Amino acid sequence: MAQKLKIFGLNCSLKSSKNSESSSTDLLMKQLFEALGEHGATGDFVRAADYDIKPGVTSDEGDGDQWPELRKRVLAADIFVLGSPVWMGQPSSIAKRVLERMDAFLGETDDNGRMPSFSKVAVCVTVGNEDGAHHVSADVLQALFDVGFTIPANGVTYWVGEAMGSVDYKDLKKTPDKVAQVNAMLASNTAHLARLLKADNYPGVKAG
Repeated sequence: MAQKLKIFGLNCSLKSSKNSESSSTDLLMKQLFEALGEHGATGDFVRAADYDIKPGVTSDEGDGDQWPELRKRVLAADIFVLGSPVWMGQPSSIAKRVLERMDAFLGETDDNGRMPSFSKVAVCVTVGNEDGAHHVSADVLQALFDVGFTIPANGVTYWVGEAMGSVDYKDLKKTPDKVAQVNAMLASNTAHLARLLKADNYPGVKAG
């Protein structure tokens, strides 16, 4: 029987869930989580906008900072999913803040120089109504592997609508075939890699 895997995701939409507004990023993340579920991976995701994530580059910025509880959930999972809409051709400001807080991993290495994220796999989900999905995923995935995550083959799923258009991903009557195919392949690659790392983490290198 395949080893169970834990997933955790952060939807970095600018919308909090408190306003009850639906999110296209939510929908695509939900579809990816369902695809991962077919490989024995379970978990959930939350909207980062619901939390008070202070600016900074440490793991706890104090004074009501809620990043520490999110950090625990990120590191308790085998697979981390970061979702970001395209805003002005870039990742959302909330996605950038989440990535900035993970910069702390660089100074939190163990005796073998391994960051706490070394055994974790990370992927990106992005949606928008303009060009920019490749740029967003490039920025997000570059930052994630800089702070110790491993990225699987085809490490992103995305959808973009017509430039200057008004149709959101959540407005589509059905999931585009290509997006469904990419979700399935990304889920397979991600689960496979996560099991490999869970069973045999990078050895690292002892200092000196």
